[in-house]
Amino acid sequence: MANGSSTTKEAQVTRWRVVEPPRGLVALKLREVWRYRELVFFLTWRDILVRYKQAVLGFAWAILQPVITIVVFTVIFGGFLHVSSGSVPYPVFSLAGLLPWQLFSGAVQRSGMSLVASQSLITKVYFPKLVIPLSAVLGGVVDFAISLLVLIPLMAYYHVPPTWNILWLPALVLLTVLMSLAVGLWLAALNVLYRDVQYIIPFLMQVWMYVSPVAWPVSYISGKHKALFALNPMVGVIQAFRWALYGAEFPGKLLAVSVGVVLVFLVSGLYYFRRMERVFADLV
Repeated sequence: MANGSSTTKEAQVTRWRVVEPPRGLVALKLREVWRYRELVFFLTWRDILVRYKQAVLGFAWAILQPVITIVVFTVIFGGFLHVSSGSVPYPVFSLAGLLPWQLFSGAVQRSGMSLVASQSLITKVYFPKLVIPLSAVLGGVVDFAISLLVLIPLMAYYHVPPTWNILWLPALVLLTVLMSLAVGLWLAALNVLYRDVQYIIPFLMQVWMYVSPVAWPVSYISGKHKALFALNPMVGVIQAFRWALYGAEFPGKLLAVSVGVVLVFLVSGLYYFRRMERVFADLV
């Protein structure tokens, strides 16, 4: 009887988890994010469904957007301004640069505003807040995969064969995702503190596109300015996409600089995000 009573009391013991705010040099605790990987998947899928659930054309928007943009680029840059695209037809050239840019731009905008948009979730349940901008970034990979279906028939139409370099495409997509996450972490944390950031993000992406070789070639930049220009990590990424898709010149130095800048942005963004995580629930 005594043993049964003891067992019942042990079964009624409540386990509590004490969550304390980080102090000093915070730990990233990336393993904790892995434990919540199912939540990452759920939030990513939710983000995709919300974007297309009530859209008349559904996932077709992921195809129409690059198609319309390329038509505009081809008319203005390829037709009126006669921007050089080398030996590759201009529509293929510009679309190969537009796809990684759209992945980056869309992911940054969604992740930058993700914390404020998830206010009800943040204030009610404990989980690593890094899950929210991470899921917002991963949702853009689906759009990229759909948009890639536009480039394949376009290359076939202009008789531009793909090369074996295309096997590097997943690694370049991963690099773009990491860069999107790095910038998104900074903007998401700042947006919680200063709500003006939500108005700055679209303007920032617009200006960033103008200084990235989406619609024009890297060769337009003179040698003395190329080192400064390379600090824009999307320069090496976009040029590397063109190399992987149709065999453009390999941007070794530009890509190396891009990887270095991505690492700096990502590590600093992770630490800043974790540092500010303690006040998200209070300010959001």
